[in-house]
Amino acid sequence: MDASKQVYESAATGWQRGLYDDIKTTFRAPVVNWFFRTLMANQPTFLRYAWGQLKPAFETRAFARYEVEYRDTVLTVLEEDRTLPHYDPTTAGISPAEFREARGQLVTLDTVIPRLAFLFETLDRALSDEPVGESPAEDWEATAPFPEMNRESGRSVTMTPFEDVPDSLAETVASIQDVHGFDSGLPTIYRSLAQWPSLLETMWDDLEPVLESTAFEAACVSSWSNAAEQASALAYTPRLSPADLRDVGMTDEDIEGLQGLAEQFRHGPVETVLPAVTLYAATLGATGPRRLG
Repeated sequence: MDASKQVYESAATGWQRGLYDDIKTTFRAPVVNWFFRTLMANQPTFLRYAWGQLKPAFETRAFARYEVEYRDTVLTVLEEDRTLPHYDPTTAGISPAEFREARGQLVTLDTVIPRLAFLFETLDRALSDEPVGESPAEDWEATAPFPEMNRESGRSVTMTPFEDVPDSLAETVASIQDVHGFDSGLPTIYRSLAQWPSLLETMWDDLEPVLESTAFEAACVSSWSNAAEQASALAYTPRLSPADLRDVGMTDEDIEGLQGLAEQFRHGPVETVLPAVTLYAATLGATGPRRLG
């Protein structure tokens, strides 16, 4: 699995383009995540099959409930611990137009994060031959359709390439890597914010203590517990176990590569990065609903 290979949206044609459009519609976001682009480049047949197995899981009212609970769980734990900062263009040190762009990109990331957490949890469990959908929910929400949710549309996420991050952010970058456990590079949220160096510096100065707190540690545990509960409560079991994949023609080598990728995304630095995105979005007023109407 070559994680440096990706099929970008601009290069996708035919069924690949259609699948990307379906992912964007289902994820309610204008972008396709790096995880999908990497799978499309390395294991397109698996991605096509796996998406067919997983898509229904994102389309129920139960999933909408999980989404708002994920968001609320992270923020409630943090808000009970301390007062979180909230920025406007003046306090962020950027122009109103730049603030609108940064906030719009965080709206998108906030929408995607609960979906990615569920995806990574479910894939890691299934590919490790652990149970998924073993305790299917029996309530109406389990199979009712995803409701209309009153939230604004986000903007496409653009990022500063890591090698182009300004030298003035070197100390901030090193601190971010240390807190999240990255040996090199930066995740999407930080490369997006790096487009506005003064904003990233201001936010990091204020939020680093939050991210190093026991409250944030508890918020991370709770957020992943929410994802695990949703995976267990699915109304059906996606056919994504190693035996299932062998039945559709995948080799053991292919499966081992997928297992490694899933483990990396579920148990690596992403464990703290995903909940951190919810925190960053809250400081710009970019979070979606925290209650299901």
